[in-house]
Amino acid sequence: MKWRTIGLPRTDFVLVAATLLIFGVGLLALYSFSETIAGNIYFGKQLAVGIVGIALMLFVGTLDYRHFARMSTPLYFLMLATLFFVLLFGTEIRGTVGWIAVGGFQIQPVEFAKLVLILFLASFISKKHSELGEWTRLIASLFLSALLILLVMQQPDLGSSLVLAFIWLSMILVSGIRWKHFLVLGCLGLALVGASWFFLADYQKARLQTFMNPELDPQGSGYNVLQSMVAVGSGGLSGKGIGHGSQSQLNFLPEKHTDFIFAVISEELGLIGGGLILFLYILFLYRIMRIAEMARDNTGYLIAVGILAMFFIHVLVNLGMNMGFLPVTGLPAPFLSYGGSALLAFFLALGLLLSVYRFREDRPDLLVSLENRGMDQL
Repeated sequence: MKWRTIGLPRTDFVLVAATLLIFGVGLLALYSFSETIAGNIYFGKQLAVGIVGIALMLFVGTLDYRHFARMSTPLYFLMLATLFFVLLFGTEIRGTVGWIAVGGFQIQPVEFAKLVLILFLASFISKKHSELGEWTRLIASLFLSALLILLVMQQPDLGSSLVLAFIWLSMILVSGIRWKHFLVLGCLGLALVGASWFFLADYQKARLQTFMNPELDPQGSGYNVLQSMVAVGSGGLSGKGIGHGSQSQLNFLPEKHTDFIFAVISEELGLIGGGLILFLYILFLYRIMRIAEMARDNTGYLIAVGILAMFFIHVLVNLGMNMGFLPVTGLPAPFLSYGGSALLAFFLALGLLLSVYRFREDRPDLLVSLENRGMDQL
């Protein structure tokens, strides 16, 4: 790979600052559990993985993203083989066979599969746009994406399957698909969503059934959502203080370090803390959209769109389930929730974004905005 030396202005400092602030608040929430042995482990591991992730982000950000796109096909087939291996020999945690034990670490390949799919689709759509008709490109991209999605659903991991599907949908929509194709695609999508019910595990069906009314099973599938809503609502304006949240510190709130860490922050830092996280996420997503606008080519544009879709659905679903608006799917809040594989994958995604930003056109008048790019240019 060619190394390109570029000055500091080539880094999106707003995006990096927003990311580090979100990560810092997440560490603060994990530190609030530090009076327990498990709390110390969570904080220490998250900090260590975060340091490695930041280093990887900065390193990947100095490399040309087009090199990664060229390697996307072998990475795609390697990921297919890895996900199949996980189904056969993976470690089961909370009913999901999605982890591979490597030494003393548990690696969750599906978190990296999201990045691989983004790179693969960006390369595939860019190369095949002039070679294949719309229907052929649409069906081919759907089939190739569906292979990953079906393997993930077999784990079963409904949340990650949703992310992979949303990534494909977002990237194909900006690739120049016509409205009549979109309508057919929408009908097909509805049919697949309906059929997916039969692939869900019993606990996943229970989550969806109690989504609209958690009180139907307050001691079972509705318990997590009810406790999360209590935690979010009890924080008031300024919160109860770090380490003084009754729901989190007394262990009424399950999975407080992963799925429901936003509820912990809202309880201990109140509306101010929760509002800060929401503001930082909005700023974070806005900067990714701006990077997509400034991409120098279609591959960089599609990579940024795919990463934007990945982060958006993670933020929407995680915060939504913390406030009782969406069913519990187990998706982590980016840079906020505890989890080594997800955190590394998120930092790698940021590294790709910084690369797209770094290698944008040198002249500002050559930058193509999202509104003016036009789908027919892809």
